[in-house]
Amino acid sequence: MRYLHTMFRVGDLDRSVRFYTDGLGFSVVSRKEHPEGKFTLVFLRAPGDADAPGAPMLELTYNWGVSTYARGEAFGHVAYRVESIAAVQARLKKHGYDLSWGPGKTPDGRRAMAFVDDPDGYEVELLEGT
Repeated sequence: MRYLHTMFRVGDLDRSVRFYTDGLGFSVVSRKEHPEGKFTLVFLRAPGDADAPGAPMLELTYNWGVSTYARGEAFGHVAYRVESIAAVQARLKKHGYDLSWGPGKTPDGRRAMAFVDDPDGYEVELLEGT
């Protein structure tokens, strides 16, 4: 068994793609319209995974005509290791975004961590270092 991707339903596909590509540096792997089902799928890879074939991805699903979703309380966040939270925060600010929490320390106090919320309210955790 191998992990492939996480899927988020989004209310404005272009806004979400802009957040992940401009704000966090993800790359678009593919974008496919499905007129018969009235939805569009965009697959993205995090910057550190962009060159790794078969690396895990983030799938953004836009169901045509649906602009908002109620986020369930069971879902928490997706997490990414970053070299520098300060560098990610600077990139976010350059594109009009910012951290929603932090930077602070992980519960065990050994690493720096922060959170940023995407345009649909999904939380992305940033963990600094290895």
